Amino acid sequence: MIERNIAPVLQALACQYPVITLTGPRQSGKTTLARSLFADKPYVTLEDPDVRRFASVDPRGFLGGYAQGAVVDEIQRAPELASYLQGMVDANPQPGRFILTGCHQFELMTQVSQSLAGRTAVLRLLPFTLAEVHRPQGAGHLAPDLAQTLLTGFYPRIHDKRLNPSQALADYFATYVERDLRQLAAVQDLQRFERFVRLCAGRTGQLLNLNSLGNDAGVSHVTARAWIDLLQTSYIVHLLPPWFTNTAKRLIKAPKLYFYDVGLACWLLGLRTAEQVARDPLWGSLFENFVIMEAMKDRLNAGESAEMYFYRDSEGNEVDLLLPTGGKVHAIEIKAGATVNPDYFKGLKTFAAHYPASVAGGSVIFGGTQGQSRSDWPVHSW
Repeated sequence: MIERNIAPVLQALACQYPVITLTGPRQSGKTTLARSLFADKPYVTLEDPDVRRFASVDPRGFLGGYAQGAVVDEIQRAPELASYLQGMVDANPQPGRFILTGCHQFELMTQVSQSLAGRTAVLRLLPFTLAEVHRPQGAGHLAPDLAQTLLTGFYPRIHDKRLNPSQALADYFATYVERDLRQLAAVQDLQRFERFVRLCAGRTGQLLNLNSLGNDAGVSHVTARAWIDLLQTSYIVHLLPPWFTNTAKRLIKAPKLYFYDVGLACWLLGLRTAEQVARDPLWGSLFENFVIMEAMKDRLNAGESAEMYFYRDSEGNEVDLLLPTGGKVHAIEIKAGATVNPDYFKGLKTFAAHYPASVAGGSVIFGGTQGQSRSDWPVHSW
């Protein structure tokens, strides 16, 4: 089993809170991690229809069988359990008593979030990080190929079982449509929805334009908005918000669209080989998606907020990623090219000139293999 970077944070919080809620995309490794770290606790999954029926019909009786605590998987299948858990942990707030996992955004599991407010620590586990997959193996360790890395993505099953990424991602998306989607909402036209998701992949790294997206998919603006919300709730897409300040009147207000797993974005685009990825017109956007998700994973795995932004003004000046730190932001420009170009620094310089009091530093992350130490903006290899 590949060691997860979030494990120490999860264990520490389990010594402080009676309930830990671990959310994240389907197949991000939540169950494996929870069962390995809390192997002494009984495990029960609400994916089992008989178990789910028991939990729904007689929640007190169901939880009574786990008075000392348990790992409860797929909590979103029976969110009403949270109200009964509240009474149990109020009566006995022993730290680390219950470990809940779910594949929907916690904030949108209303019953769970409201009932367990103040009683649970919430962590988000995304798919593997690059560091988790490619931990240094010694002097002979070969660096991974960038295009192949993007194609494969980071869902744990693909790496643990050495699966063919194209087949595994096809199965993943089919499971998502057939199971998760049906739990969340009644989508009448599944073929059109699948087309909508593929169109989203074609807009990776772009400003979200619901009118354009809806028109291309043949659905209304209202439906496009609802479907984007579904994709966010189920950890398929992430909308990166724009950075703003009260003194700036000419900043772009639309968010940018990214996928939680860049491999899934590649698959949805019809890319099946590393060569196709490297030649694709969206190569730069896919690399940008990869770097931004790596930054998010690093923050979440450290138990920090996933608050991140991008900057773009009405004149086209842009910085791909802004990471809040100590009341300021660390600015990051992301370039897929393997050779450093002076243009890589234009957005950083403009942003720093306009908002000098807001910048805590900055850097460029590029697709080359050798970083550069610069006095102004250091350059880091991916």
